[in-house]
Amino acid sequence: MKSLDLNEAIGISNGETVFLRADWPAPSNVHTLISTRNGGVSKAPFHSMNVGMHVGDDDEAVCENRRKIQNQVGLPLKYLNQVHGTDVVQAVDGEVPADADASIDRSGMVACAVMTADCLPVLFCDRMGTVVAAAHAGWRGLQGGILQNTVAAMGVPPEEILAYLGPAIGADAFEVGQDVYDAFCREMPLAEAAFEPIGDGKYLADIYMLARLILRREGVTQIYGGDRCTVLERDSFFSYRRDGKTGRMVSAIWLNKD
Repeated sequence: MKSLDLNEAIGISNGETVFLRADWPAPSNVHTLISTRNGGVSKAPFHSMNVGMHVGDDDEAVCENRRKIQNQVGLPLKYLNQVHGTDVVQAVDGEVPADADASIDRSGMVACAVMTADCLPVLFCDRMGTVVAAAHAGWRGLQGGILQNTVAAMGVPPEEILAYLGPAIGADAFEVGQDVYDAFCREMPLAEAAFEPIGDGKYLADIYMLARLILRREGVTQIYGGDRCTVLERDSFFSYRRDGKTGRMVSAIWLNKD
């Protein structure tokens, strides 16, 4: 994942990375932006680029943070009311945030956006640059089918799809119980490789490996990213697992139709 040279544009002078973009061979008309925790105006414990309206932060600070991000994207970011489900919506539809965990767009009029703070953001496009999507995949949504549903909603052959795995909780930090292990491994025996037993019915789970297994099973083989840890990279990312009360990052993708 490569840093965008945007620090100066939003007044950051201390060398902090503010935004990231997907490092993948997407078509030139496909654009991405992934925020870090840096470069915003929110106070602790949401310092500083929190985009989540639902976490207890000051609304004015969140609006200012969203404005800073909006200025970099240009198109309206279509946030979702994420519910850890499996529904996919058209990002261009509706003024009120939809109860969904993924959105797609072919219009080039809006940016698909998902918020995370340990859950896995997955960005999608096709090789021709005709459709993009963003999915929020916590373990429940991942196990329930959010990635499969997003791939299906894109309406292109899976072999034409590129997927980018954004910053999420890493395999050294994601401790889960027997219920999570069973939920994945009952339906997908290969998922056993993504769980390291640590005793007392607990496991360290590799959410990136689980996503790759699911995507490959759907026929998506061009998969990139999956090399960050929101828990361990304290200076760069919010983490609900680490901090409890904390902010949210946004991962966005959009088409340039010009």
